[in-house]
Amino acid sequence: MTSQTTDQDTHAAFAKVGSAYYPVLVAVFTALVIISNITATKGVEFGPIITDGGFIVFPLTYVIGDVLSEVYGFRAARRAILTGFAMNALAAAAFWVTVYLPAADFYENQEHFENIAGAYTGLIVAGLAGFIVGQTLNAWVVVRIKERTKEKHLWARLIGSTFVGQLGDTVVFCAIAASVIGITSFGDFATYTAQGWLYKTAIEILVLPITYRVISYIKRREPTYRPAV
Repeated sequence: MTSQTTDQDTHAAFAKVGSAYYPVLVAVFTALVIISNITATKGVEFGPIITDGGFIVFPLTYVIGDVLSEVYGFRAARRAILTGFAMNALAAAAFWVTVYLPAADFYENQEHFENIAGAYTGLIVAGLAGFIVGQTLNAWVVVRIKERTKEKHLWARLIGSTFVGQLGDTVVFCAIAASVIGITSFGDFATYTAQGWLYKTAIEILVLPITYRVISYIKRREPTYRPAV
């Protein structure tokens, strides 16, 4: 995959990362991943729908991932993915260091904090595993299709990468996270996984017009971006 993708980055049109836009996108991307992993520590149920609190912002990480892959290429997107991975690992380490710091006499939430830190650690393993798999697949599919279609059929790149990336992410994440948030039966696990994939995919399709606008905006303003023909 690496050698093929390197060739694709060479022949397709991508901007260089040394502009003002790339670090901002990486910062937003990383923040969304951390926020979604913290909110995912709570299992959520809407009637027959079983999910976790990460559903609020996590789909947006794939929107940013699409923008990074489409404008800057696979290697730049992979750099953002690794940055997000490292910052999440740092967050987990900071939580556990804080757990073992001596609590002040007036602090009454030590047990609750330990519960959240424990759940976050379990979810960080699930989240990072799913994150690496899903985001890598997402970026690879965007670049792979762009090599063939150039600037045409952006919708195909975005939707195709969403289906593949979200599927990989959701299956890996749910397989690890289900027990952490209290899911024990196979039926609930299957529901949790299927609904998570369908929901995140649907959200990305619904915000496709916004993704189009963001990609168009950055392409027009990136001085090193040259449309592929």
